[in-house]
Amino acid sequence: MTADGGSVSAGSVSAGTGWGQQAGDALVLTAEPDRLPTLPRYGQGSLADLSCSILASLGAQGEPNPLELAPARRVCLLVIDGLGWELLREQPAAAPFLSELAVTGRPLTAGFPATTVTSLSSLGTGRPPGQHGMLGYQVAVPGEGWLLNALRWDRRVDPLYWQQGSTIFERAGAARIAAFRVARGSFRRTGLSVAAMRGADYRAADTLGALVAAAAVALRGPGPALAMVYQGELDATGHACGCRSEAWRYQLAHIDKLAEQLASALPDGTVLHVTADHGMVDVLPECRIDADSEPGLRDGVALLGGEPRARHVYARAGAEADVLDAWRETLGPAAWVASRDEAIAAGWFGPVDPGLRSRIGDVIAAPAGAWAIVATVTERRESALVGMHGSLTPADQLVPLLSYGPA
Repeated sequence: MTADGGSVSAGSVSAGTGWGQQAGDALVLTAEPDRLPTLPRYGQGSLADLSCSILASLGAQGEPNPLELAPARRVCLLVIDGLGWELLREQPAAAPFLSELAVTGRPLTAGFPATTVTSLSSLGTGRPPGQHGMLGYQVAVPGEGWLLNALRWDRRVDPLYWQQGSTIFERAGAARIAAFRVARGSFRRTGLSVAAMRGADYRAADTLGALVAAAAVALRGPGPALAMVYQGELDATGHACGCRSEAWRYQLAHIDKLAEQLASALPDGTVLHVTADHGMVDVLPECRIDADSEPGLRDGVALLGGEPRARHVYARAGAEADVLDAWRETLGPAAWVASRDEAIAAGWFGPVDPGLRSRIGDVIAAPAGAWAIVATVTERRESALVGMHGSLTPADQLVPLLSYGPA
């Protein structure tokens, strides 16, 4: 491929047709409006803020409420994997119930990377990625020379060590709020569940109907309660068939019915919030840059982490600057490319705990537009997906916050 954005000097961030420049201690991004990254609104309107706001609405002391949610006795949070705000707004006929809620709803930002591992952890802990440390689909285990895939996990890593902070379910329990998770039974004891969502009373439900029934039963108790319901089939359909496909629209119609049935089945006085973990874009074959064949992208690289639309690039010792320059020059306007320090300064991950910095790549690449950085040799399955997500575009970042029930 040709890179007509050229390279930029060390200390700046490649940002499509423009770039970021260092101004004192802050990174100021300047570019044409349609080339600016959509930065997560941590502390104001992100998924992490939704969780702590829900706890605050249920009466948990000490929890901030940046979304200003009204007090509630019972709350059900329905998380639809892959339901981006832009995608929902484009499909009113396929999703009439959700689209009606969207009229008074609003978009939140997922956080970076905009991917299931990171977003579910933000929802599960009420903290941004730089604080909970679940920083992507694949990240380096510091000092070990290998990648942890947080969806498949690895027994060599203790989930309780990897994410040591409290979860919203643990904090709910401490506040005497009954806390439930409703999802497929196979997710109950995964490393991701233990790391980021421990402390809930898990209710296994393997079908759409079972999700509705299990959530309704869980919330029938006399006291305050929170139930998080998760459904992942829309995301799976988008990955396999594309989020612009007929298959995706048909699946969205099933999800719309799920939400409508859930709203009807929940006990009186329950507030239903609907959100998602990320959006999605379809990536055409000609918009896939192959790190396993593109000259220069593997030079000096020890590990290639992340995923096609949110790359963590771990350089060999001493090669960090060369890797940064090579990725900027090769990718040009196809991606925003930053060093670890630049990405942290720009707020991509929110405030970063010093002990978690080494999990972040030496170089971070977030494709602009509908580009992807695949690895067809080392990541054959991921590289073959049609729909992808993770980056800092509105299509990746914006997710809905829809509410139904008592004001």
